[in-house]
Amino acid sequence: MTTQDPALRIRVPEHPAERIFVERWSPRGFTQDSIPITILNTFFEAARWAPSAFNSQPWRFLYALRSQSEFQTFLAPLIEFNQGWARHAAALIYLLSRKDFTPPGKTNAQFSRTHSFDSGAAWANFANQATAAGWAAHAMSGFDADKARDELKVPKTFAVEIAIAVGRKGDSAHLSPTLAQREQPSARSSIEDFVAGGLFPDRFKR
Repeated sequence: MTTQDPALRIRVPEHPAERIFVERWSPRGFTQDSIPITILNTFFEAARWAPSAFNSQPWRFLYALRSQSEFQTFLAPLIEFNQGWARHAAALIYLLSRKDFTPPGKTNAQFSRTHSFDSGAAWANFANQATAAGWAAHAMSGFDADKARDELKVPKTFAVEIAIAVGRKGDSAHLSPTLAQREQPSARSSIEDFVAGGLFPDRFKR
């Protein structure tokens, strides 16, 4: 990003970190820009290089562009609150993760304890690449997972992890007044709140 969003002034790193991690946030206000598939593929390319246990790469992405008829199918599982703003996104995506894998040297598949964790790493790469390219990616847990599975024909061997709205960050014209007031980056806890040397500290219980 060449020019820092004034709203990002709320985000001040306590220690040196690449700006891409600080500047990524999840807006709900999008422009009406369409996203070329060539651009979207660069986000998937970044996701491709995420780490995973045994290099199993359990992540799978399903997408629909706003111009495609499947977009309404992708929109339908979202809760009403998310449908209200996500309908303006350039693309809707569902991130899935395969729950089993076949370890190297084995012939039988086994449960992957880290399938969701690994797919989360792919999502982080995707989101940061979108930010670097001047787009925004907003992940959502607010959707009917069973409906998404049925509508998108997802087998039981896959978990439906998150829905993602992708678009070019715009103004808040299509948002309700309440959401418009919330349309800014959120702060983060201090690293002291989630990092400790040694054994599990009592302060982590709070």
